[in-house]
Amino acid sequence: MPSSGMIEHELENVTKVYQQGKRTVEAVRGVSLQIASGEFVSIMGPSGSGKSTLLHLLGALDTPTSGRVIFHGRDLQAMSDRERSLLRRTQLGFVFQFFNLLPTLTAVENVTLPLLLAGESRRRSRMRALAGLERVGLLDRADHFPDEMSGGEMQRVAIARALITEPQVVICDEPTGNLDSATGQEILALLSSLPEEGKRSVVMVTHDVHAARFGHRLIHFRDGLIERIETISRSARNAYENVAEPHEDDGIGRNGAEMPCTDSAEAKSEC
Repeated sequence: MPSSGMIEHELENVTKVYQQGKRTVEAVRGVSLQIASGEFVSIMGPSGSGKSTLLHLLGALDTPTSGRVIFHGRDLQAMSDRERSLLRRTQLGFVFQFFNLLPTLTAVENVTLPLLLAGESRRRSRMRALAGLERVGLLDRADHFPDEMSGGEMQRVAIARALITEPQVVICDEPTGNLDSATGQEILALLSSLPEEGKRSVVMVTHDVHAARFGHRLIHFRDGLIERIETISRSARNAYENVAEPHEDDGIGRNGAEMPCTDSAEAKSEC
């Protein structure tokens, strides 16, 4: 994590257990983790590993069975449902795989929604939403409906909506999972520009190793536990932004370029 970054999120020996009929599912099993402001953290693991449950805990969408999830010094489980809802609306931004845009609203109307729910005037909400769309390069699509936009454009609208309240954390659940490789690369470049030390962090769950290595740290998650953590160097992150998406596990980009090494000992030994 950034050495001078303030701790934004902290998990202390967190577990999450579900009951499915007579079967007990331990989705998260005693995880401890710190995330600093200004950090981009990627979480990667196979289906059923518990990574989405971990993301829901970080996003105050769920509470742990045991342990503590702390956000800026506050225990999320100690909050009321109303307090957690307010936290999600004002301090957390969410970006999902399938965009979650309302089909009957234009791009600008989708982006204004969090502001209107917070009681801001329609005029000011629209002005701020237009500025948000300009930030993601979509001002010219402000009055278009979702079915008039490409997947990449819809995801940019979703990112503008996630940022409209100036959240302290942006939570991303497979943000490139429904996009082609070229468009996914553009979205990843946009997401990697969002972390600001002392102001905003990004936490992203993904199946895609190429996408995951846009982060400062890559957390490998398996069977409800952190398997290992890679630190991705600045030079490696910059290199990943300039190569095509790799074939899975072969270390070679689609343009034939060798993929860069990371700072992990394991990765270095293979390079």
